[in-house]
Amino acid sequence: MLRYFYAALGGAIGSIFRYAVSGLDFKFSNGIFPTGTLIVNLAGSLIIGFLWGLFERFEFSPLLRVFLFVGILGGFTTFSSFSLENLNLLRDGEVKTAVIYILITNIAGLGLAFGGYFAARFLTNLAK
Repeated sequence: MLRYFYAALGGAIGSIFRYAVSGLDFKFSNGIFPTGTLIVNLAGSLIIGFLWGLFERFEFSPLLRVFLFVGILGGFTTFSSFSLENLNLLRDGEVKTAVIYILITNIAGLGLAFGGYFAARFLTNLAK
């Protein structure tokens, strides 16, 4: 039961962070490109890769893993918003923008996850 509590607590924190980033994006952009969702998904990819690299090297509580991976990062990143934004772009005839958004999110997201993972491995090797 404790795992559910940590997942819910982390999810609330991650959702608040996502809402804050989206609010900043809405405030400073013209709304043509879904920058807020792109930022949280790419940042989440980098962070999850980095944390996974650390978690492979050091012993962490399973509850911390649930709190961070399922909770915070699950609440922070969002595939459903990504999907809806692409649906709206395509519906509005913004095919080029939708394709660019899909490619950037997927290619950069995977690249950042790997980059974060290898950065954590590199840093932990330096610390040895």
